[in-house]
Amino acid sequence: MLDSFFDKLSRAVVQTVAYSDIFDYPLTAREIHRYLAGVNASFEEVVQALEEGFFTRTGDYFTLPGREEICSIRIQREARSRELLPHAIKYGRILGALPYIRMVALTGSLAVSNISKAADFDYMLVTVPGRVWTARAFSLLFNRFVHLFGHTICPNLIVSETALEWPLHDLYSARELCQMIPITGMGVYQRLMKANEWAKEFLPNVDITKTSEVSETSEVWKVLELPLRGKMGDRFEQWEMDRKIARFSKQEGFGEETVFNTEVCQGNFHHHRKWTQEVFEEKLSALEKEVTVTFKVTVT
Repeated sequence: MLDSFFDKLSRAVVQTVAYSDIFDYPLTAREIHRYLAGVNASFEEVVQALEEGFFTRTGDYFTLPGREEICSIRIQREARSRELLPHAIKYGRILGALPYIRMVALTGSLAVSNISKAADFDYMLVTVPGRVWTARAFSLLFNRFVHLFGHTICPNLIVSETALEWPLHDLYSARELCQMIPITGMGVYQRLMKANEWAKEFLPNVDITKTSEVSETSEVWKVLELPLRGKMGDRFEQWEMDRKIARFSKQEGFGEETVFNTEVCQGNFHHHRKWTQEVFEEKLSALEKEVTVTFKVTVT
């Protein structure tokens, strides 16, 4: 039974390192333990699995064999991320003060300090019911101001408070959810985590109840929302949604990973989930020839 556990743990460790390798992101032992795929294990047990000798260690980082060069990439990107993170947090707090926005979280590469020079600032927004598209309009209006400083904010996922559970339950979604940095709306963030406890199935060592320095939503929104309450606001919301969906439906990449309705605006036109799954499966297939464990892909 013990041997069976460590065989399963070894597979999980390799999968975890391989997944982050897709993004040129080597992991420390603590990070491997945190994002261990599908296995609940102690930090000491993870360290024991790492000492089996398959991985290459450079300083505190573990990589797949022959991938040592990504350690310098991570160091460079972390330095760039440290420069940009204060701007992203500041913009996130302003987004949280805009009408109808009740929670803001930083997502994407900057949330894990792995941003490249040209990367945008990605956010998840949670809005009041019936105002997803109005909130999006305000956020994009704010983006015009941000452009003056050479930055771009991308609210790639906007959902209503009535649609907090993510519909797709897989490793990709679990990683995105658990890596995000909440900026405003701690109460809503806690509800979001509660609605997505399924993520523990894929990342059992992650504490999804984590907190950080999260500001509560500014009271300013109560004044700014007044003109768009009632029927006039309903008409604007419907008009904005209809015209944007009509435009998006003509855009390349529409449909497969995009979701546009009254409760969700998710514009993943580049099929990032599909790309990640395909590359991950290819990487694990290649690794099967190099290690003695048998992999079981857990992306889907």
